[in-house]
Amino acid sequence: MSVAAVGERYARALSELAAESGQLEAATRQVAALAELYATSSDLRSVLDNPIVPEAKRKAVLDAIVQRLGLSAVVRDTVRLLARRRRLAVLPDLARSLQRLADERSGVARVVVTSATPLSEGDAQRLVQVLEGGARRRVVLERRLDPTLIAGVITRIGDKVIDGSLRGRLDALERRLLES
Repeated sequence: MSVAAVGERYARALSELAAESGQLEAATRQVAALAELYATSSDLRSVLDNPIVPEAKRKAVLDAIVQRLGLSAVVRDTVRLLARRRRLAVLPDLARSLQRLADERSGVARVVVTSATPLSEGDAQRLVQVLEGGARRRVVLERRLDPTLIAGVITRIGDKVIDGSLRGRLDALERRLLES
């Protein structure tokens, strides 16, 4: 089974447990923080994933991290289960899947807007209003910059991409000309 599929399974279980106790939002933030730490620290991964390191030392390191991050009981227990089963590598996928499940449950659509220059607050608000009307969900907008777009924006809503950039239009024109 792929790492992403395993992460999805754990995310579904964790989302159910956290939702039952009213801690889904907090659990999502906590798992994201832990996944970020795990993904960015090669030293941490080398200790937690190394079977040569005694289990007691791995457990002590993990407990210190759990304590430092202030993880809730449900997240702590999930992380300990992952460690016992040597599945900590699924943390980044677990975090992404858990965020998606929490968003679905709360009616949130995450939208990434990439533009050549920074969007003004007014433009961002108008875009959010248009997207919320079409999606019938609350929209959380993430802004990114890509100067190679020349002008316009690329909007990504889940798997759907709306390319309104000048670069996209020029690329489409080039394809049509080459097909002729």
